[in-house]
Amino acid sequence: MILNTHAIIFMGLALLMVIAALLAVTTRNIMRATVYLLFVLFGTAGLYFILHYTFLGAVQVTVYAGGIIVLFVFAALLIGKGARDLTHTSILRYTAGFTAAATGLALTTYLIFTHQFPDVKPLTSVVPINLIGHTLMGSDKYNYVLPFEAVSVLLLACMIGALLIARKR
Repeated sequence: MILNTHAIIFMGLALLMVIAALLAVTTRNIMRATVYLLFVLFGTAGLYFILHYTFLGAVQVTVYAGGIIVLFVFAALLIGKGARDLTHTSILRYTAGFTAAATGLALTTYLIFTHQFPDVKPLTSVVPINLIGHTLMGSDKYNYVLPFEAVSVLLLACMIGALLIARKR
């Protein structure tokens, strides 16, 4: 197996994402879990950039790593000191979590080794910038205004819910 720069960067990002994801679900401090989730989201954006999906990488950084993490931090700060340290979980929950993770790992490993991946050819044409602009601002079948509006409504609903939770206390 020949390792090129992309393969090394991919392995580094994958290792960072796996370690950060494990730390995010095992830490007892909710703010640390949010920071670890931020590393996972940045790693996902890095994978998009490696694949030359620059638009998806930029959306990943701005919407998820930017907006969602800020929302999590805002909600964690609104909840207060009592919820920052998670309670002790039972052995049954640890067993169920480990069983689900092992099943997911086994299924993923099986699918990776049995799937026939097609050869990927690089793009030979360049999309004109005005077509990208019309696609971003259009509301037809393959346009992007509707998903962004849905995400903004979701973020607004989360903010209102966080304010209602804080107001009750």
